[in-house]
Amino acid sequence: MNPNFLQTPVAYLKGVGPNRADALKSELGIETFKDLLHLFPNRYLDKTSYYKINQLQPSGADVQVIGKLVHIKIVEQKRGKRLVASFVDETGQMDLVWFRGHKWIKENLKLNEPYVVFGKVNKYGSTFSMPHPEMETLQKHQQGLKLAMQPIYPSTEKLSNKGITNRVIGKMIQQLFLECKGQFPESLSPSILDELKLITKSAALFNIHFPKNQELLAKARFRLKFEELFFVQLRLISQNLRRKQKIKGMPFGNVGEKFTEFFENHLPFELTNAQKRVIKEIRGDLGSNAQMNRLLQGDVGSGKTIVALMCMLLAIDNGFQTCLMAPTEILATQHYNGLKELLANMDIKIALLTGSTKKSERTLLHNQLENGNLNILVGTHAVLEDKVQFQNLGLAIVDEQHRFGVAQRSKLWHKNQIPPHILVMTATPIPRTLAMSLYGDLDISVIDELPPGRKPIKTVHRYDSNRLKVFGFIKDEIKKGRQIYIVYPLIQESEALDYKDLMDGYESIVRDFPQPDYQISIVHGKMKPADKDYEMERFVKGETQIMIATTVIEVGVNVPNASVMIIESAERFGLSQLHQLRGRVGRGAEQSFCILMTSHKLSEDAKTRLQTMVGTNDGFKIAEVDLKLRGPGDLMGTQQSGMLNLKIADIVKDNQILKTARYHAVQLLKQDPRLEKAENAPILNAYSKMMANKTIWNYIS
Repeated sequence: MNPNFLQTPVAYLKGVGPNRADALKSELGIETFKDLLHLFPNRYLDKTSYYKINQLQPSGADVQVIGKLVHIKIVEQKRGKRLVASFVDETGQMDLVWFRGHKWIKENLKLNEPYVVFGKVNKYGSTFSMPHPEMETLQKHQQGLKLAMQPIYPSTEKLSNKGITNRVIGKMIQQLFLECKGQFPESLSPSILDELKLITKSAALFNIHFPKNQELLAKARFRLKFEELFFVQLRLISQNLRRKQKIKGMPFGNVGEKFTEFFENHLPFELTNAQKRVIKEIRGDLGSNAQMNRLLQGDVGSGKTIVALMCMLLAIDNGFQTCLMAPTEILATQHYNGLKELLANMDIKIALLTGSTKKSERTLLHNQLENGNLNILVGTHAVLEDKVQFQNLGLAIVDEQHRFGVAQRSKLWHKNQIPPHILVMTATPIPRTLAMSLYGDLDISVIDELPPGRKPIKTVHRYDSNRLKVFGFIKDEIKKGRQIYIVYPLIQESEALDYKDLMDGYESIVRDFPQPDYQISIVHGKMKPADKDYEMERFVKGETQIMIATTVIEVGVNVPNASVMIIESAERFGLSQLHQLRGRVGRGAEQSFCILMTSHKLSEDAKTRLQTMVGTNDGFKIAEVDLKLRGPGDLMGTQQSGMLNLKIADIVKDNQILKTARYHAVQLLKQDPRLEKAENAPILNAYSKMMANKTIWNYIS
């Protein structure tokens, strides 16, 4: 087969033509023979099994039954009529029902003749019925050459309206196989095929479209899922290895006086074993000649900031500047204040740059950066502006990576002749499965224990009808000198969404917690930044006991004295958001609480989310549940969702296959980094084509 044959536009396939080609392109994105070949069925109608009537279940699946028609009648109903035939086998009776086409159907049905019927089964009382079944006589059924399992392809209403039905798509794919003679180039090495007992590429493609039975279908699916994930991992891992060889980093050889002085004299608490392990991993990277590109995952409150600071001190000890970039002004300011406090007794210059920084301060700051007088710059996206030039940036730390695009991360690289080391931090725990796919090009460190003395937050679920008891509990906590967060999902009343909205809530809280006994702050996204900061500041200083807010306080706000988080309409929040909000309390030594308030009307997913929150404080367990509920695209937000555009694999359900694929990709690149061995020629060939046609970028951002 001509190697470029599969790149032929689909209009040239017999039975397609320009009009159908346009429809396939606009509705399903199919432009070439290859795209059509990779339009895999969503599901299959299994015509390999025959059921007895007494084995039927109302499962919604299509089933096949052999029997005879013993009686046919027309039944009058409110609107029109229906045709009902009694269908029996040796085990029982069911009804076949037609709501249209009665005359023609009735004339063609033969009593006491063996038929094979196929369709969905419903149950009314104790009787099963099959509406509009596919039917053929047993004799004709046995003579016919049947596709054992009928594939059902993804489709749209527009395609059906244009006559491109499931049957027509199936015929196009059959035509494609005829023209290719069913032969497709192999894309995996003999050793991988042999070790994993995989069927060939040609057999897999044939059996995904025209499986004779369940077993062959399972083999085809496994082979194609493995291959898809294998090439994604191959791309990510080879990118990582190539960068380590090609992009020389600046080796930080010294563990110098700043690091040592901080560690011995200013460390506010003993590091946990997890923090020590992570610092060791990062030091290993910084000491090598390669550029570090590492993801640091740690749950809310696990102490990532201290780890980040110690890495910064290593950079400073080696004569380099460093910067920390955060997604919001609130978070950047908080990082800045936290670091300033930790470094109060050390001779280190640190500055803050955000959108609100005054022009006169900016000019001074730019000069200090360029002449090397400034050691640490903390900021928002403002750090990425072209005007911001460092004398020698050695380490860039990015907080809450998923809020920054890949392009923004690369802007940091160009702030220096030699790209700086990059440490990406996130408090959104990403399940291992997803991390391997999304950040396969980053090395991963995890802080998986909380600092000693932190008590786990107690989480409970309460219905709106318990509100008075909850208010009583808040009053008791305030008497003990504690502070309270109350978070709402919306700012303004929305008629369609019957939530408790913020202003409504504020009024009822003010009624139950009157001045001067209680002081209340309110913060939401529609306020001016200065007003927001003023209210936040009052709460941080302890001048107000209750903070009513929308989710603007989700990331990073740190008030150790706040011990209760109340989340209103908790069913409206996603799991990762609930977990992030809960992490705002539990920062002091006192017992903290998170109360999830909801109405009685809850969907199954909402119940699962609430049970998960009540059941565990472990961010990774929560992320696994979230991944199952929402799927990978949603979990990472819109900007990352385009990166998991897989044709057949599902990184949640196919977690094991992903691990196997990654293992084999790692082994292959260890033994043959450039894919030069003869036996790896099929892999090199397929990989080069994917890179040239950019198809692998369908999967990876």
